[in-house]
Amino acid sequence: MTLRICILESDDLHPTMQDSFIGFGQMFKQLFAGQDASVVCQVFNVVRGEYPAASEQFDAYLVTGSKADSFANDPWIVTLRAYLRERFQQGDVLLGICFGHQILALVLGGDTQRSNKGWGIGVHRYRLAYKPQWLPEALDEFQLLISHRDQVTALPAGATLLAQSEFCENAAFIIGQQVLCFQGHPEFTHDFSRQLLQIRQAVYCPDEYQAACNSLQDAHDGQAIAQWMLCFVQAAKDARKASDAIDAVTDSVSEPLCLV
Repeated sequence: MTLRICILESDDLHPTMQDSFIGFGQMFKQLFAGQDASVVCQVFNVVRGEYPAASEQFDAYLVTGSKADSFANDPWIVTLRAYLRERFQQGDVLLGICFGHQILALVLGGDTQRSNKGWGIGVHRYRLAYKPQWLPEALDEFQLLISHRDQVTALPAGATLLAQSEFCENAAFIIGQQVLCFQGHPEFTHDFSRQLLQIRQAVYCPDEYQAACNSLQDAHDGQAIAQWMLCFVQAAKDARKASDAIDAVTDSVSEPLCLV
């Protein structure tokens, strides 16, 4: 059963990286293809005002990372928040990564702020706080590449904490079968993170920067998280299909008999 994912690309690559790396939306296409070549992804750059037509149907909508603040009032961010709120109200499945994680928490009633803990960079380890039924592996911990100084400081009502660390208390969360978000970047590679660190080196303290560079020797679990996301979307799709089948049966039973 082919999954169709709408990727809401929320940033462009730094100019010095554009010759060496693919864009954020393409990173996710590549990531998901590594798990299932049949997954169909369409990329829409929301910074430039690109959105799918109302007639297009997707199994999930994924919001990528961004250097922007989810709580800012740039016109494109205000538009994106309104769009995500509408998608949630329509019952669509939503995925968020980094900025996407933060903006979805904010839109759905949580809180996102600049963290007083400073920058999170390099490879970071998280503890799993909850193991939902759709989770394909019973991992207790996982590692992801990260680059952020904003954090989700309060989860939305009805959300379940999925993963955390001492540095990032709300590192991943779910809302039922509809929302799944991660602070870390499963789509990043070590080479991409290394160059991003070099570009932003001036904003980090020297010890922070060196520790982050050293951490790039460690593996990260981006492919595992990609599998989790696809399993989540598939489980939501199967649940909706089963619900529709039950509704169809109920409707047919409740129809009045036509006596001739």
